Amino acid sequence: MIADPFVQLRLLDLQAVDTALAQSSHRRRTLPELTTIADCDKRAAELRVELVDAETALADLDAAQRRLEADVETVRQRAEKDQSRMSASGVPAKEITGLQHEVASLARRQSVLEDELLELMESRENADAEVLALTVRLGEIGAERAAAESSRDEIFAELADVEAAHHAERIALAESMPSDLLALYDKVREASGGVGAAMLRQRRCEGCRLDLAGNELSAVRTAKPEQVLRCENCRRILIRTHESGL
Repeated sequence: MIADPFVQLRLLDLQAVDTALAQSSHRRRTLPELTTIADCDKRAAELRVELVDAETALADLDAAQRRLEADVETVRQRAEKDQSRMSASGVPAKEITGLQHEVASLARRQSVLEDELLELMESRENADAEVLALTVRLGEIGAERAAAESSRDEIFAELADVEAAHHAERIALAESMPSDLLALYDKVREASGGVGAAMLRQRRCEGCRLDLAGNELSAVRTAKPEQVLRCENCRRILIRTHESGL
């Protein structure tokens, strides 16, 4: 393939733009903020499961507390009723004795229920504290995620501006090149990890970083300036400059 030496030199400019675009794309994919966001999402999901369990346990304790309070109130009212009955006139002695036993039994029952209620209220207090702690942690993770998301969006906006400028520059460079040379460059670049053209510097291909020697070096030295050369090792387009050391 034949191409004006100055046009061949512009392949290095095009390669620089494509490299910058590739680096920008790589940065988009590997931002630390993306890892932070993903980690926050994972931790938040796990915490939400814990929070649901904790809230369920708290709701169960609330229900149990209401039942115990109702039982205590029932026992208390029954004891008051018995006390009132004992205080009434005309109650037979035998019935009073029975009422006294029942009042004593109710008192013991109320004491047991109140002890259980105190223990349950303590458990509920601990469960409530756990729910609060999990809620706070969830909020902290949300704030951490929001900060990472804001930073990500800011960087993405900066990258978008840079990429827009690079895309415009690439279009201008591509339009100034022969279609066959551009097609070869794009084909090589796609097959060679994003590098389609490399400078020949001091008899070394900057694409594969190997020195030219023997017949390959002789062929490059004798090639006409307009001849498009390829590295025998990596097959990238070799661009000759004053730094080639020929």
